[in-house]
Amino acid sequence: MKTVIGFNGSPRVTGNTSRLVQAILAGAQAAGAKTRLVHLARLDMGGCTACMACRQQAACSQPDDMGRVVQDVLHADAIVLGSPVYMWQVSGQTKMFMDRLYPLLNPDFSTRLVRRPRLALAFTQGHPDGSFFWPYFEQTSKVLALLGFQAVEIVSATGTRAPDDVEKQVATLVRAREVGTGLV
Repeated sequence: MKTVIGFNGSPRVTGNTSRLVQAILAGAQAAGAKTRLVHLARLDMGGCTACMACRQQAACSQPDDMGRVVQDVLHADAIVLGSPVYMWQVSGQTKMFMDRLYPLLNPDFSTRLVRRPRLALAFTQGHPDGSFFWPYFEQTSKVLALLGFQAVEIVSATGTRAPDDVEKQVATLVRAREVGTGLV
């Protein structure tokens, strides 16, 4: 059975980003995958200290939850990374998570990911124009591809200001479930 892990990078654990990630996970589960949702805001996770210990081994020297999370990612078949757009970028929680994935790179910048997990990105944005942040979404996808993930799809829910606005976007949620099915 395939394993798909969803990471919600929003500080709102029941908000739009979480719901969008859950829709992708629901599609993966319907296709037979074992799924799990992780709320980054609930992790004990500090920022990268640039100690470079991870250059010697595929682990971070910090004694927090990211050690377990990196091991989970190493064994996952696919991941979903969701974030709201804050100031043209991912949330602080998501950026810290991405920085802490640095142990996935060897010193020569080749990936340590043997399985090459599939990746879906889920973004929520208050701005109503779906193309407005697309260059940033593609850049984020490329950063994660450098780590060794196989980028599959980017799903974006626009105009999401109230905590449940994504629920009104039926077509976006249908697409999210389809993306989840495609991860499996």
